[in-house]
Amino acid sequence: MKGKRIHVADTLISLGLGRPVARTLAYLNTVYEATSYELGTVTGLPQPEVSIVMRQLKEHDWINEREEKKQGKGRPYKIYTLKVGFKDIITQLENQQRNAVEEVQARIKRLKELGK
Repeated sequence: MKGKRIHVADTLISLGLGRPVARTLAYLNTVYEATSYELGTVTGLPQPEVSIVMRQLKEHDWINEREEKKQGKGRPYKIYTLKVGFKDIITQLENQQRNAVEEVQARIKRLKELGK
């Protein structure tokens, strides 16, 4: 992975995303669209793991998926694009982190009250 993508992926990992998801998002942020084969090649993920990652990203509603038929025989291949802007994804992650911190603070406050 290129320098900036590595830094983006590492930062996403530090925010709690898994390495495969972070690498995939970092790459999709730099291209208009990517095939599952391309994602596997660039991220170093085996094909089954690419499919798992894409399923997770679909659950977050962060990507679009479409199929294109190959010329001749064979299964169609999948092409992915980001459905929302990368900044929107960052905002969602920021909100998740903020909520997690607020939950921890509420638990600590409750413990202090119980300890009186």
